[in-house]
Amino acid sequence: MHVDQIIANALLVDGTGTPPATGAVALTGDRIMGVGALPGWTADEVIDAAGLALAPGFIDAHTHDDAALLGGDLAPKISQGVTTVVTGNCGVSLAPLRLAPGASLPGPLDCIADPAWFRFDSFAAWTAALADAGTTTNVVPLVGHGTLRVKVMDRIDRPASEGEIVQMEALVDEAMAAGAFGLSSGLFYPLAAAAPASEVTRLAVRAAAHGGVYTAHIRDEGDHVIAALEEAIGIAADAGLPLILSHHKVSGRANHGRSRETLALIARAATRQPVWLDAYPYAAGSTMLNERSCAASSRTLVTWCASRPEFAGQDLADVARTLGLSEAEAIAALQPAGAIYFMMDEADVERILCCPETMIGSDGIPADAHPHPRLWGSFARVLGHYSRQRGLFSLEEAVRRMTALPAARFRLADRGVLAAGAHADLVLFDPDAVADKATFADPCQPSAGIHWVMVNGVRVWDQGSATGARPGRIVVRA
Repeated sequence: MHVDQIIANALLVDGTGTPPATGAVALTGDRIMGVGALPGWTADEVIDAAGLALAPGFIDAHTHDDAALLGGDLAPKISQGVTTVVTGNCGVSLAPLRLAPGASLPGPLDCIADPAWFRFDSFAAWTAALADAGTTTNVVPLVGHGTLRVKVMDRIDRPASEGEIVQMEALVDEAMAAGAFGLSSGLFYPLAAAAPASEVTRLAVRAAAHGGVYTAHIRDEGDHVIAALEEAIGIAADAGLPLILSHHKVSGRANHGRSRETLALIARAATRQPVWLDAYPYAAGSTMLNERSCAASSRTLVTWCASRPEFAGQDLADVARTLGLSEAEAIAALQPAGAIYFMMDEADVERILCCPETMIGSDGIPADAHPHPRLWGSFARVLGHYSRQRGLFSLEEAVRRMTALPAARFRLADRGVLAAGAHADLVLFDPDAVADKATFADPCQPSAGIHWVMVNGVRVWDQGSATGARPGRIVVRA
């Protein structure tokens, strides 16, 4: 058979968890035509990948790239092998919400984008804008509960009324019809903290009617983590749809080691209903600057500040001293702002990463002036630090968690595997050299060892640079 391109002599890591084997992958257009020895196959172009590994493109199961998809080349993602991003997490999606000129954004909506980006009255308007502009990566969108609350409610410090819930139900229906894969919530945040479980369940029922999922940033990842997990599990059970627990962690020094408890609870729930999770490979989190998270952290690093941008990248303790304020006073003075919180235990991080159902999600925030290094480094860190150096799992298992596993959980047809007929989302990397280079001090650094990345048969990252191509698509639910 003759094809457009053959990548020969590669170590094929096919995404299924099967041990790698040397072979070739043949491509024509945006599809894989053949995988294996391929005797007698010819091509217009043959690439010798000897010494390098070829894998399906990585699927970032938890992002806040809603605006970045429209505004840039997504270099933080493609530079580490990501070809598909799941957007709209934590209850905050860019659509459906149009802000009036001069209107302020409640946190954490102000973390994901500048107010000017909130200009889409409907979910369909946002997906149409993505289709018109083209995207660097593929997109798996979610609609955010918090965004819906801001759209229909005059105040967010209370439960929604029956009439407001009915409006939000209609908006979920519209979003699902426009391509959303499900509903996300972030009950931790002031945006939705006043919402009872019954409010979220009503919306999750509408997502379920369209075959969607429910992703949950739970109400508390600290002292009350068990109750918060049970609430999310109950919402999904009552609504009748799969649950994905967002960036699962246990926060605060008093809770170090409790991942044994939370993972046992999740495993028990998974015997009754679909319960899955994602995690990022760091012992520090990042979100809006708030006193609750600071109190649980050993160190807090400011990531952005609208009124004092010069403080981005500085420790909160140093900022407070500069201002002559207590840390609590500095938090109030800097609003709105974002921060990185060093509040997790490395043993918990490793235990959660080792859970067979854990997908990898960066949870990076592209709008941050000084972002968490997870934005640029999560996937290379799993391959380099946790797989090759720490030996938590094999190379093929690391790749499975970043490819076939999220493809199955989000029901992405013909993605996440090296197989004939699959979309040509590919990453070519050096398994002995791949490593994250982004640090907390210097976070915007491309990963090492990623040779090139292909989305739907087109290279978007090549030898250390973005190509500028925008071959990504809004993925259709299987």
